[in-house]
Amino acid sequence: MARTYNNVLELINNTPLVRLNRVTEGMKGSFFAKLECYNPGHSTKDRIALHIIENAEKQGLLKPGATIVETTSGNTGFSIAMVSIVKGYKCILAVSDKTKPEKISFLKAMGAKVYLCPANVPADDPRSYYEVAKRIAADTPNSLYINQYFNQENTKSHYLSTGPEIWEQTQGKITHLIGCTGTGGTLTGAAQFLKEKNPNIKVIGVDAVGSVLKKYFETGEVDPNEIKPYQIEGLGKNLIPGALDFSVIDKYVKVSDEPSAYATRELALKEGMMVGYTSGASLTAARTVADTFDESSVAVLIFPDHGSRYMTKVFSDEWMSSQGFVNSKLNGLESHATVEKI
Repeated sequence: MARTYNNVLELINNTPLVRLNRVTEGMKGSFFAKLECYNPGHSTKDRIALHIIENAEKQGLLKPGATIVETTSGNTGFSIAMVSIVKGYKCILAVSDKTKPEKISFLKAMGAKVYLCPANVPADDPRSYYEVAKRIAADTPNSLYINQYFNQENTKSHYLSTGPEIWEQTQGKITHLIGCTGTGGTLTGAAQFLKEKNPNIKVIGVDAVGSVLKKYFETGEVDPNEIKPYQIEGLGKNLIPGALDFSVIDKYVKVSDEPSAYATRELALKEGMMVGYTSGASLTAARTVADTFDESSVAVLIFPDHGSRYMTKVFSDEWMSSQGFVNSKLNGLESHATVEKI
């Protein structure tokens, strides 16, 4: 008899690992996508939302009628709002104005109160979404600030779930783990578990042009000159998240907006994978370090979320054109999709 579930939260974790075929043609080794969009909230952030909130419940930090507050680029907020609905909590979110309208609509549809904050201000600016969330939490009685950027339970949630899943799904044969780092919890939490199993596994972090993480990893210094606007959501930072465990990363790769956008659309057109912008960034990074792999390589790319949240961004021809991204053939693959009015 097929299993039934008591609520949507029981669907979190155990996402599929799917082979990449056409987008990695010509590259040595085997490549697999960890499709986190198969979580009920369509992103990897379901894992941390459920884990952190249930951990807070066990510690007595959440009381009935509590308000959960968080900083988010969209996905974490949706996951927290979803968990809050099922568990009976209120939800307030501080969101960067780089977040596209459809993501904000998702948050509002899930009952969250949303504060829109400027993206291109320093992290310690009182208008930044970090500081706004802190202020709201301090001013709201019976509230809990998730603080995903500095909450070690973020990283632990992936140590307990994502890492073991990948190890089991590859039968312990994984040689490379590739993923974007925003808070860093997904990649480095999974990496902590995997390196305990096999310290020879290479972990490749993906950073954005315009972010400080790669240079900090290499030099131990935050360079303000690195900070500049970019379009990829949920990737890179203008501060150093405490949830990001640099000790388990072997190499960092920087990617820019344009090739990552093409790669995201290419995943839809070549693999049938409707995934988000950071998925294209991870694929771009894997291609950048193609000479890292050999025929025995088994590389897992973490694809964090679903493409439906980017319909007015990378999947919009108008948006692509507005960014000056003019390669309509998407690296040689032309889409023949049209709309004809009868």
